[in-house]
Amino acid sequence: MRSDANIAGPMTDPVPGPRTESMGEDVSRETPPPMDDTPIGRAAQLAVEALGRAGEGLPRPDQTRVMVVANQKGGVGKTTTTVNLAASLALHGGRVLVVDLDPQGNASTALGIDHHAEVPSIYDVLIDSKPLSEVVQPVPDVEGLFCAPATIDLAGAEIELVSLVARESRLERAIQAYEQPLDYILIDCPPSLGLLTVNALVAGAEVLIPIQCEYYALEGLGQLLRNVDLVRGHLNPNLHVSTILLTMYDGRTRLASQVADEVRSHFGDEVLRTSIPRSVRISEAPSYGQTVLTYDPGSSGALSYLEAAREIALRGVGVAYDAQHAHMGAHNEQSMVEGIQ
Repeated sequence: MRSDANIAGPMTDPVPGPRTESMGEDVSRETPPPMDDTPIGRAAQLAVEALGRAGEGLPRPDQTRVMVVANQKGGVGKTTTTVNLAASLALHGGRVLVVDLDPQGNASTALGIDHHAEVPSIYDVLIDSKPLSEVVQPVPDVEGLFCAPATIDLAGAEIELVSLVARESRLERAIQAYEQPLDYILIDCPPSLGLLTVNALVAGAEVLIPIQCEYYALEGLGQLLRNVDLVRGHLNPNLHVSTILLTMYDGRTRLASQVADEVRSHFGDEVLRTSIPRSVRISEAPSYGQTVLTYDPGSSGALSYLEAAREIALRGVGVAYDAQHAHMGAHNEQSMVEGIQ
C-alpha cells in the first residue's frame, strides 16, 4: 500500500502556495469547515472508509483460486479489471499473483512493474521453462500483491509455442511448481483466442469475463464460450465460467440498463451484483503506474472494485453475499449507487 503520507494526500490543501490572510472579518482561519461539508473532505472520508473496510479481511479460499480474465473483444476492461480486482483482494488480506499474458504488458504497467525487454518475464517461463518464482515481482504499492510481467518478447510466443512439447499446458506446469502460498492467481489474457489464451484456460479453473455495457456487448462471446467448452472437454475438465462482471456502466443511459438486463438474462447467477461504473479515475490510474485503489481510494471506481472483490471472495467460500451485503452502511451503498444493480 502507499505510505500514510500518500493516502492522506486528498486531505491537504488543494491549492499550493500561501493562503490569503482572511476570507472576511467573521471567518476565522483557525476553524476549518466540517470535513464532510467539502468535496475533498467527503473524498477523504470515503477513502478512509474504503481502506478501512478493505482491511477487515475476508475468508480465504481453501486452495488457490486460478481465475482467467478473458474476452477476445478489445477495450472491455480486461486488464483494468484484472489489476484492480487483484489489488482489492490483496487489500482484503489475500496473497494475489497477477500473470500478465498480454504482449502489450498493460497489467505490468498498471502495477508499476518494470517490463522492458531484458526483464525476466512470463515469456521465459513459457518458452524456456524458467521457474515462475524467478520472474515474479512484488507490487510496490500493495502488500500481498505480486506480478509475473509480460515483455514485448511475448508477441512472438504464439508462433514459438507451436513447436514445443505440451504447448497448451506450459503455464499450468509453471503454476503447479510455484511453491509460494497464494490465495488467488489472476491471468490477464490477450484480446485473442490463440495459444496464450489456451495456456491460461488450461491453467485456470475459473473464467471471469468482463462485459462492457455498450452496444454489441455480447458480440463474439459465443466463440469464447465454445473455446471454454473445447478446453474443458479435452484439456481441463475443471474449467467453467464462474464470474461475469459488467464494466463501463453509465447509469444515466438507457443503453447501459438494457445491456445489463440482457447479460443477466443470458448468464443469470454468474453475473456479479456489483458493476463497475465508467470512471475517469479508473482510466487515469495506469498512467501513474497504479491501480485505482491506490490512485484514488475514495472514488466510485475504487469502491466498486472493492465490492466486486468482496463478492467474488464470498462466493468462492460459499458464503451468501446477501447476508454480508446487508451489513454495509447506507453511506457506502449511496456511494456505489451507479455500480450496484
